[in-house]
Amino acid sequence: MTREVKSVAVLGGGTMGLGIAAASADAGANVLLLDVTLAAAEASFDRMKNIRPPAFENPASADKISLGSFNEDLGKIADYDWICEAIVEDVDVKRDLFTKLEPLRKDGSVISTNTSGIPLKDITEGMPERLRKDIVVTHFFNPVKIMRLMELIPGEDTTKDVTDALADFCGNKLGKGVVYAKDTVNFIGNRIGCFFMLSGLHKAQAALKAGMPMETVDALLSKPVGLPPTGLYGLIDLIGLDIMDLVGKNLNVNLPAADVGRAFTSFPSVEQAMLERGQLGRKAKGGFYRLNIAEDGTKTKEIFDLTNEDWRTAKKIALEADHQTESVFFKDDAEGQLVWDILGGTLLYAAELVPEISDDVVNIDRAMRWGFGWAKGPFELLDQLSPAKVITKLEADNQPLPVMLKVLKDAGAESFYRKDGSEYLSLAGEWVAVPAE
Repeated sequence: MTREVKSVAVLGGGTMGLGIAAASADAGANVLLLDVTLAAAEASFDRMKNIRPPAFENPASADKISLGSFNEDLGKIADYDWICEAIVEDVDVKRDLFTKLEPLRKDGSVISTNTSGIPLKDITEGMPERLRKDIVVTHFFNPVKIMRLMELIPGEDTTKDVTDALADFCGNKLGKGVVYAKDTVNFIGNRIGCFFMLSGLHKAQAALKAGMPMETVDALLSKPVGLPPTGLYGLIDLIGLDIMDLVGKNLNVNLPAADVGRAFTSFPSVEQAMLERGQLGRKAKGGFYRLNIAEDGTKTKEIFDLTNEDWRTAKKIALEADHQTESVFFKDDAEGQLVWDILGGTLLYAAELVPEISDDVVNIDRAMRWGFGWAKGPFELLDQLSPAKVITKLEADNQPLPVMLKVLKDAGAESFYRKDGSEYLSLAGEWVAVPAE
């Protein structure tokens, strides 16, 4: 069967559902937006039309969206090619909705659940065969209009034509960077990105206790290594400690028993206390950083010092020249050790996750570039550092080589990419053409 998406039914009028609906309408699709009640759908639609920056690229796209409620209008999904569920992150609520919609949709339609970390197998367990064959996870990154990454995760029973149809629509019509992931906890981007953040909170403690300012941690884990300027603490402020806490709990339940990430699924004590008193990040006007505005209007950026557990004025950090590039990874000082422990540990973690979360290095690199704003993905960064130097360092420390570094060594390769990035090293140790973006 050849399937094509020309119309979209979005179930759920939250931020994610609105973003998918607006993007689909801008792409020329007729869109049905359903919410719990018609009033809720209308309120969501009004938000979509009035937010700044505008949700639509073309204001006329709003005319392509019709509204309804789950109770009164769910049967209308029979007229749509793609049914995209974007309701709350609760497996039981999702399963209940899929049970109701499955008899109503037409043959040949494709279904997706938009989730950031719930395994598809948990959502579809015991569901009818037709649904299991026609469903995937479409994990859009928020905000949908801005973020390029969309992770596409088929289930064990999903047919290839379903994946192909959604990859074509999301890639060619919505302009997303489609990454193919496995049905594992947190998929690719969040599995690696959250390991970086959660392990970073723990691993930075030694440096802080030795006197390194938190601002230096963020400075090192940003421009010098090709990461966004938020660094570690600023990135968690952007996401929110409450969200990171939920991520940690999900990882604790679903990570494989031997996964090194299990050591970092809960917060250190100071960060846990921040969570409990609502010091969550930007959404709470204060997390690790805050902007203090005096009565005279003077603005001062402040940081919550994790060592002293009190606010102070944030310092401007000027890194030494040899700490301003990726060569900091191999510096024999506190700064080099911090970067090696936190980001180096994340690169090694990624190198161990093939083929668990992805069949190849390309999808992992694209997920981190498109979803987390890394200048280079983990394997591209390892190439820049020199895999041989990394292997030498690990072997000198009597550390085991992660899967892909062992593959590289056994293949006698010098890098994970060659020929100007047109070929990549496969899990089998063979060179394969890099698929078009």
